[in-house]
Amino acid sequence: MAANSDEYSTEVLIIGAGAAGLLAARELAAAGRRVCLVEARGRVGGRVHTLLPPGFTQAIEAGAEFMHGEVPLTRSLLREAGIAWQAAEGQTYQMQGGQLQANADYFEQLPLLLEKLYALATDMPLAAFLTQEFPGEAHAALRTFATQFAEGYDAADASRVSAWALRDEWAAGGADDSPRPVGGYGPLLHWLAAQAQAAGATFHLATPIQEISWRPGAVEVRAENGATYHARQVLCTVPLGVWQLAAGQPGYLHVVPEIPAHRAAAVQLGFGSVIKIILEFETPFWHDRLPELEFLLSDAAVPTWWSQLPAPTPQLTGWLAGPAAHHLRDAPAETVLQQALESLSYLLATPLAALQAQLRAHYVRNWGSEPYAHGAYSYPTVGSAAARAALAAPVADTLFFAGEGVYEGPYGGTVEAALVSGQVAARLVLARYSS
Repeated sequence: MAANSDEYSTEVLIIGAGAAGLLAARELAAAGRRVCLVEARGRVGGRVHTLLPPGFTQAIEAGAEFMHGEVPLTRSLLREAGIAWQAAEGQTYQMQGGQLQANADYFEQLPLLLEKLYALATDMPLAAFLTQEFPGEAHAALRTFATQFAEGYDAADASRVSAWALRDEWAAGGADDSPRPVGGYGPLLHWLAAQAQAAGATFHLATPIQEISWRPGAVEVRAENGATYHARQVLCTVPLGVWQLAAGQPGYLHVVPEIPAHRAAAVQLGFGSVIKIILEFETPFWHDRLPELEFLLSDAAVPTWWSQLPAPTPQLTGWLAGPAAHHLRDAPAETVLQQALESLSYLLATPLAALQAQLRAHYVRNWGSEPYAHGAYSYPTVGSAAARAALAAPVADTLFFAGEGVYEGPYGGTVEAALVSGQVAARLVLARYSS
């Protein structure tokens, strides 16, 4: 329900109903705390959004979609909720310079990269590392691969992303092991919300927060609609993009007294843009050119595409991330759609008019321009471990912070990161609670 201009009192106020906030609400309410969760959007889920737009024959994922790696907490919660997951199936294709390669080994250049990365004595941004260790035309393809991977998979800016962090990520793998929850992530997050509410948590949706005023053991939070919340502790799970806003920008979250160390830490971290373009066609006409297509990686303007295999749905998802997505953050959806169709026309060797005739439904989600997010997910910069620790640090056992942007571990930028962060923060709130 949406709050009105009344005053509310609770023990713990959680700001944000994404994965971190929902899991924290469940944990805290189950532990007997009076919990109120406020969310700016009119829905739960945050950067997870499973929906069924007009014209589509099955639900789509506008945000998070895959499970990258072992993600133990995610899998545990899915089992508890009775939700299965399904491995993606099919072939990976690569298109460069008009040349299509089937069964492409996108990672064939990783061993040489990792060898140099493990020998790197001091961390530096990826772009600087590539210039230093792989100069000249002979290594142009390797530099392109590494940059495209960091920008596409990590939504990172190569001039900022940590070379050491990418080394650890690439060595661990996980990008090539990407199952999906059956029915999407949405059912899991709605289940968490129901669990939290069953344990006594109350939810106020469509309630953007303007200001947090605090002193040790007491917080007053003001919402845009005039509602006021009083709590002993606040757990703030807003995305990193919100913390990176400058004073005066729409969506800026005022904190009184200010927390300058947290603001400074947020600015040091990376937060990438993503645009997803989901297209459903009358038939999977691409099977003639790309049998059993799972992923298609390319040099097109919208470079990455995937199907819904093993589901037979005639749907393709385009993915644009990192600086390229940031460049289009203010572009109209029609402009992005046109660029996506032109990319597919090139990749599938199909006239644009034929693609448009086949197109049944389309949906564009630009997370860089998304209110209350201002980006898609975080990426590690040089020195990010210290910055994340500073951003996650509680203030006077009164203000607490969670979300994938403050997570430190092997599953950065994922739903797993958000869930783990919410769980850790909830337990810290309980440990620091004083009667």
